[in-house]
Amino acid sequence: MQKDEELLVALRKVIRAIDMRSRQLNKDVGLTGPQLLVLQEVGKNPGVMVKQIAQSINLSPATITSILDRMEARALVNRVRSNEDKRKVGVFLSETGQAALAAAPLPLQEHFLNRFNSLEEWEKSLMVSTMQRIATMMDAAEIDAAPVLEVGRLDTP
Repeated sequence: MQKDEELLVALRKVIRAIDMRSRQLNKDVGLTGPQLLVLQEVGKNPGVMVKQIAQSINLSPATITSILDRMEARALVNRVRSNEDKRKVGVFLSETGQAALAAAPLPLQEHFLNRFNSLEEWEKSLMVSTMQRIATMMDAAEIDAAPVLEVGRLDTP
């Protein structure tokens, strides 16, 4: 196999791994990767606001709002308006959300990051620069992307 074919096969494997893990997560606990990240953030910080969730997991507030709409419709979270400042709305896990969070596996990016963080610094730097170069070669360097390993739109079920 030629080097360019080896690279394309490796890229395709990464894309397929992300897709397969996303499908498995959805099958096992009925959540998408981004929904799981939001659940984890709300679980760690009960009463957290949308803007804080967005900053923490590097997604736009509009995307977080869309994810929360779907999660609230499924009774996974509750949004509660503050008594002191009516403009502030905190997000809390429901009992259903707590159970879903307890049953959920690690998101793929956490699994990946656990392994990535065990590498030597020079290896991390090499991998980052290689992936940045690949993104540039694919005309994707300017695409806005969050550090979430998920395929498709992040705000859809």
